[in-house]
Amino acid sequence: MKSSVVRLAAVLFCLSVAGSVSQLRANKTEAGLNDQKRAVHALNRLTFGPRPDDVQKVMAMGVDRWIDQQLHPDKISNDALQARLAPLRTLRMSSKELVENFPDNQVIRQVMDGKRSMPSDPAQRAIYQVQIARLQQKTESKQSQPEAPVAPAAQPEPSANESAKTAEELAAAAAATPESMPPDIADMASPAKEKAGNSAEAQQSSSGDEASMTPVQAKLTPEEEAEAKRRQDRLYADLESQNLVNLPPNERYKKVMAMSTEDQLGLGESFRRGGGEEFLFGLDPKQKETLLAMNNPQFVIAEELNQAKLLRTIYSERQLEEVMTDFWFNHFNVFLGKGPERLLINQYEQDVIRPHALGKFEDLLVATAKSPAMLFYLDNWMSVGPNSIKAQGGPVVRYGPYGRPHVVRPRQRRASGLNENYGRELLELHTLSVNGGYSQRDVTEVAKVFTGWTIEKVRDGASFKYDSSIHEPGPKFVLGHKIKAKGENEGKDVLHMLATSPQTAHFISFKLAQRFVSDNPPAALVDRMASTFEKKKGDIREVLITLFHSPEFWSDQTYRAKVKTPLEFVASAVRATGADVQDGLVLARQLNRMGMPLYGSQPPTGYSMKADTWVSSSSLLTRMNFALALTSGKVRGVKVDTSQLAGNEAGPEDTTTTLSTMEATLLATDVSKQTHDSILAQLAEPEKKNAGASPDSKSSSASTMAGLLLGSPEFQRR
Repeated sequence: MKSSVVRLAAVLFCLSVAGSVSQLRANKTEAGLNDQKRAVHALNRLTFGPRPDDVQKVMAMGVDRWIDQQLHPDKISNDALQARLAPLRTLRMSSKELVENFPDNQVIRQVMDGKRSMPSDPAQRAIYQVQIARLQQKTESKQSQPEAPVAPAAQPEPSANESAKTAEELAAAAAATPESMPPDIADMASPAKEKAGNSAEAQQSSSGDEASMTPVQAKLTPEEEAEAKRRQDRLYADLESQNLVNLPPNERYKKVMAMSTEDQLGLGESFRRGGGEEFLFGLDPKQKETLLAMNNPQFVIAEELNQAKLLRTIYSERQLEEVMTDFWFNHFNVFLGKGPERLLINQYEQDVIRPHALGKFEDLLVATAKSPAMLFYLDNWMSVGPNSIKAQGGPVVRYGPYGRPHVVRPRQRRASGLNENYGRELLELHTLSVNGGYSQRDVTEVAKVFTGWTIEKVRDGASFKYDSSIHEPGPKFVLGHKIKAKGENEGKDVLHMLATSPQTAHFISFKLAQRFVSDNPPAALVDRMASTFEKKKGDIREVLITLFHSPEFWSDQTYRAKVKTPLEFVASAVRATGADVQDGLVLARQLNRMGMPLYGSQPPTGYSMKADTWVSSSSLLTRMNFALALTSGKVRGVKVDTSQLAGNEAGPEDTTTTLSTMEATLLATDVSKQTHDSILAQLAEPEKKNAGASPDSKSSSASTMAGLLLGSPEFQRR
């Protein structure tokens, strides 16, 4: 079955690149989009994909009215989503609370060194104690490693007399008997005797009694003893985990909390090897977080970020807000894997990006510029003006990572430390674009403008702070304009100038049209959107209204013409099947396999929206495998009812009827003849083999059918 699915995946991929969607358009009789296709198109572009019955609901409301409602998300109730997010406690924590509850190694070392007190809360204390034990274990392991041999010091060349003496000594050593040498040298000097002796011992052993055949136990090295103990501890932890998993959740948790720190450490290792999912079942959110944090505190923060992202894309009723929040996060990208960035990302996405996703672009630009997440990611928080007080050696007040102030009085002039990362990305990626008409000098001048824009208490309730002691004094010149020396307000002046630039209006309009219309949007549409951008002073909602009411957006050429990114594909597959997601982390791992880890774009460019980045035979096969696993119930933590997708009126033995029903449910009947026939051919042979088979085998056929439709080229496009 697997090989045939691979062959079908290849066939469907060929259809995709050959223009299966063009064939789908050729089969249409009406010109333009009818009411149903308008609803499908709006749902495909303004949401992460339609759910069952969404098309009918939008048609009943009216497409234009539904779009207007999505443009005003504050009018849409989102209680169901909030209920799903409620167990994720880290989403409601400040960076200070995250550090306290889920410490990194820096915090743990401070506790070990007595620079930070141990928490009084029993759950937090257990987390700290296990992490301390883990660090001590790593330290001991490193110390037990044998040191690298030191190369002997170079010796001076011997004189002629010394050479002769050395030769005499070597001759004498060669004449000496092994018995007259130290034991270690004797072994090296007489390998023949050693070999003969071993042979004699072997013969004696082979002819002796059973006692003489007992093998001699080699003495283990300290490293081998430590590894053997770790293996024994792991085995014990696995067995203990299996014994505890049958207890009621509260009793199970109490047992773990009563364990010794060493046993808790072993249990954490057991979780790391994949034994945690069943063990954590039934625990309340805080209990679950505590046990996960014993294994890896920082992982809990990243895990809940990923889960929240997926739950929002799948279950939010405010779908356009989610699409735009994702769009702007990608535009103003920051990277989860950079140091303490994970402590800052939730606040960045929810308090900086989301409130401005449909507001004024300038407000969004200023908010991102002042965000600790952006300041840290692009290193602007460390940027120091070449002629600032600090660079000149004057006394300045510095703050440690936990907010403790201290006065620094440098003895000598310091290097400038000017960092141009933010200045460059502000011009190239955030506003004007790479072809925006700026020079390297503009980048340097913008970098000087933003010196002093830094962070207070990075790990302890991070917030924006303007520090005049590191700001570059004097006027600057950006894009031919003089920026007067006004301290912090210089940055605001530059941001206003960039936000109101015609180049910015065009660049942002182009990217929005690329997201909602096509990889290469019509120039006339972009120009109209840019005109609205300028007239409405960067009002994003107004620009989208221009877009959504344009003939280009509703053109037949745009219908199912955009290839989905991995996030769009996974979210739309889950939404289309009406799946119940109990563990979003499993879906996050699928995105990792597809090359789009959440918050995982390291370069500031973010992820591409263009098809050529995501379309390949291997990527389609990965998507097909996910689709088949999803519909067959093999994605743990995500439940799909394929019988409901097949429809009550379609008998399981009628493959053609079932397929037609699923095509209507999953793709609003937008399936080309090639795809339809290919799936029927794929299902025909197993059906012959399973004639008169059990209902389970027929249910499996329905699951395969649903998976193949989700893996089809039509579903890959929106």
